[in-house]
Amino acid sequence: MYMRGRTVALLLVCAVLFSSLATATVLGGGGLLSQVTGSPAGQDTQGLDRHIDKLREAYGLIQSQYIGEVKEQQLIDGAIRGMVDSLDDPYSAYMDKNMAKQFHSSLESSFQGIGAEVTMKNGRVTIVSPFKDSPAEKAGLRPEDQIHKVNGESLEGLDLNEAVEKIKGPKGSKAKLEVVRPGQSEILKITVVRDEIPIETVRSDWMDGGIGRIDISQFSEDTSKEFTKQLKELEEKGMKGLVIDVRGNPGGLLPAVLEIGEQLVPDEKVIMMTEDKSGNRVKYQSKLKGKKEYPIVVLTDKGSASASEILAGALQEAGGYKVVGQTTFGKGTVQTAKDFDDGSNIKLTMAKWLTPDGNWINKEGVQPDVEVEMPEYYQATPPQPDKPLKRDMSDSQVRNLQLVLESLGFRPDRTDGYFSEQTETAVKAFQKTENLDVTGEVDEKTALQLQEAFIEMMREPDNDLQLRVGIETLKKEIK
Repeated sequence: MYMRGRTVALLLVCAVLFSSLATATVLGGGGLLSQVTGSPAGQDTQGLDRHIDKLREAYGLIQSQYIGEVKEQQLIDGAIRGMVDSLDDPYSAYMDKNMAKQFHSSLESSFQGIGAEVTMKNGRVTIVSPFKDSPAEKAGLRPEDQIHKVNGESLEGLDLNEAVEKIKGPKGSKAKLEVVRPGQSEILKITVVRDEIPIETVRSDWMDGGIGRIDISQFSEDTSKEFTKQLKELEEKGMKGLVIDVRGNPGGLLPAVLEIGEQLVPDEKVIMMTEDKSGNRVKYQSKLKGKKEYPIVVLTDKGSASASEILAGALQEAGGYKVVGQTTFGKGTVQTAKDFDDGSNIKLTMAKWLTPDGNWINKEGVQPDVEVEMPEYYQATPPQPDKPLKRDMSDSQVRNLQLVLESLGFRPDRTDGYFSEQTETAVKAFQKTENLDVTGEVDEKTALQLQEAFIEMMREPDNDLQLRVGIETLKKEIK
């Protein structure tokens, strides 16, 4: 959860790539910040006063005696960054004025990049979730993937903001990533072509049986307004049940999720609470009197984080509605950001957020009522071979090829990464179906066609096991 001191902004939802999980809201004049922290923005500086002479001495020594060139701003930025880094908190960060300027200039209706949320986990840049329909998703990046290198440059030792600078880039450029995926020993090489990423956060569908589905990809400034509009349209059609899909939703603005929660959580119950370091709590309550006339099911996965978890937890605990899918990411802290006069910015973890029952889901996530794991092929990355894949080869690219072929109905005899005769037969069958040269080898053209077919298959509702189970769960609740 992210709260901002000077301006209302969505941390890196509108940036080229998210650099942390965030939920933002308005602060000012102490405002919500004083409610969350239990004190005004100015904090006790007695500790600093006791050590100021030591800091002055170190600053003076470096300025007067260090053999290299030293810039005053470099030392000040380094001192603040060092304090923040010493907290060992992946969600606290310092941005110098250049980085902060890029952040502010990116608050638009679209952005250019690979389209993924990342965080720092165990010292590694880790994918929280690729955006839906983004280049990252199409290339096969998955939650929990660890990015080790970008275009041959190691991310080792970089902080999250520095790593993001390496990953982002203009439309049409390539980010050649070396990725470690949990459960796989080999490094995956995944090339993502950066593109324009539109910020369309709400989509709705009318499904068989009078069931409505609203997909929320993130919580931005217009999300609650768009949600309200599309919910009303579904209700006017006579909707009998609602599926809210926050899978792959990495979070966003706190007001957006609260405004949505106010419409859905029944009987003016608590949506969520914040708790500061002294244990002081602030409650946020629904405005809905009574309860919706139809049941609701929430779909979650490992990429559902922060504000998504607020909504899922509120509907589960205060609404009594079912959560279907996988345990969520588990991000239960609140960040507040402040802009300095020189244009730099500091973001600090200031509080916990709690579910209506007072549960802290940090590193635990929201547990589903109905757990549904996706098939093995869901973790597959469509092959992107540097050279054609063919008979008797054996590596992770071949294993991914076999999983993709199997998901498309072209049956190899194995999925262990060895390119067998039957795997070759399955490739030939696919090539024949797609009017490609029937060689049995996976060249660049065949690999691209496999990627497109795989993505199209993944988008089909009938192939979405979690959605199907969610709908069946919902139907049991419909009167």
